[in-house]
Amino acid sequence: MTDTQFGPRGWTPEQLDDQTGKTYLITGANSGTGLQAARILLSKNAKVVMLNRSTDKSAAAIAELKEEFGTRAEVSFIRMDLASLSSVQEAAARVNETVRQIDALICNAAIAQVPSRELTEDGFESQLGTNHYGHFLLSGLLFDRIEKSRGRIVVVASLGYNMGLKTIKFDDMNWDQGYGPNIAYSQSKLAQMMFAYELQDRLAAAGRSGVEIYVCHPGASATSLIATSGSRIMRAVWWLMAKTPFVQTAREGAYPEVMCATEEGLEQRALYGPTGRLESVGPVGRGTLNAHAYDKQVMSRLWQVSEEAVGFEWQIRPGAG
Repeated sequence: MTDTQFGPRGWTPEQLDDQTGKTYLITGANSGTGLQAARILLSKNAKVVMLNRSTDKSAAAIAELKEEFGTRAEVSFIRMDLASLSSVQEAAARVNETVRQIDALICNAAIAQVPSRELTEDGFESQLGTNHYGHFLLSGLLFDRIEKSRGRIVVVASLGYNMGLKTIKFDDMNWDQGYGPNIAYSQSKLAQMMFAYELQDRLAAAGRSGVEIYVCHPGASATSLIATSGSRIMRAVWWLMAKTPFVQTAREGAYPEVMCATEEGLEQRALYGPTGRLESVGPVGRGTLNAHAYDKQVMSRLWQVSEEAVGFEWQIRPGAG
């Protein structure tokens, strides 16, 4: 599919205006596409707040960025583990105390292809718990601040949403039976997309237009995602693939999320990412969005299940927006 909205080269950071006065929150920003997104935004004078699990890696990333952009570069860190609901609650409280404006929350962090079934401390399958439930709760806890800022929520999904069940396995969301690294990852990414599209619907129904919700994916990008959580075989396969033209750089993989956080004139019910070979590399624009990602009945049920799972009820009623 070719998207001509941004020309033959697609969207690139050269199209990004000065971001002075803008504040962006990025989960998982101490490596990979998250770090590259932070780098691009800082290069345009934005303020970046990283929400990361590792204090040491975050300190190293901030030192690297300040060396590149100067000591006055506005980049900071709040510790948050998406696999822990209490950690997400603590981080959100800290954000609400210290970050006055949120122009975009970029839900970038993820784990992938976890070799054997693991549970979070709250009892969720690890990929669903980290990728979906953690971001679902974080977005809800920060929503008022984002809305007051007339900001955005950017969900970084994956083409993996097409590679699993194409619906939510409500009768066994923790994969007590039939767990597989890829099918569970696919499920978590489909859940993230359904959260975004259902949130769009709920805001529209309530007449709340102050927050825009976008979904994107990085394509096949050379990041540490698989190396961090994948099996030994998956790590070896990915190491070889990363040396081929079928995989792009982490910086290129960051383009879609930065675009969705900043660009005007985008469609909300869409999936943005590379538009070249298999939509895994190439110029960034609007790609193919398959209908199972916004099956209304499934989205609505997932929302209810997610609120019950994380113990948080979104307050989206007619009002400001």
